[in-house]
Amino acid sequence: MAIEIERKFLLANESWRAAISQSIPMRQGYLNREQHCSVRVRTSSEKAWLNIKSATIGAERQEFEYEIPLADANAMLNGLSQQPLIEKVRHLVMHQGHLWEIDEFSGDNAGLIVAEIELSHADEAFAHPAWLGKEVTMDVRYYNTNLSRHPFSHWKD
Repeated sequence: MAIEIERKFLLANESWRAAISQSIPMRQGYLNREQHCSVRVRTSSEKAWLNIKSATIGAERQEFEYEIPLADANAMLNGLSQQPLIEKVRHLVMHQGHLWEIDEFSGDNAGLIVAEIELSHADEAFAHPAWLGKEVTMDVRYYNTNLSRHPFSHWKD
C-alpha cells in the first residue's frame, strides 16, 4: 500500500520565486469525491495520471497513482470531471535537501499559493525556509478536492 506523507503551508513572502528550478502547468479534475476516497485525473505537459487518494484528514493518506494516456486524460477532464477543474502551475524549489512543490493556482482559485513538502515519515525534520508561512495541513479548505467544490475565489474569509 502506498502512503503519502505531505504537509501544506501558506507562504509568508515571494522570495521563494528566486529558487524555482522548474515550473509545470497542470490541470486536474475529480471523477468522484466520496466519503472514503477521491479519484482524480491530472495532466502535466505531455503526461497524465489517474490518482486515487484516501479522504483522510492530516499529513498521512493512502495514495495510488498510475500513468495513463494523455488523450484519455483529456477526454476524462473534458467529459467526466466535476467542474470547475483545478488549474495551477507547480513550481519546484529545493531547500536544504527537500523538494518543495509550490502550487500557484489560477482560474476559480486564482490568488491562492500553497507550498507542499513530501516526507518519508510523519516526524521527519525539515528546514523551514524564510518564505514559509502558516501550516494548513489540517485545514481541509486547502485540499485540492475541496478547492474544486469550494474555489478560493468564493471564500468569505
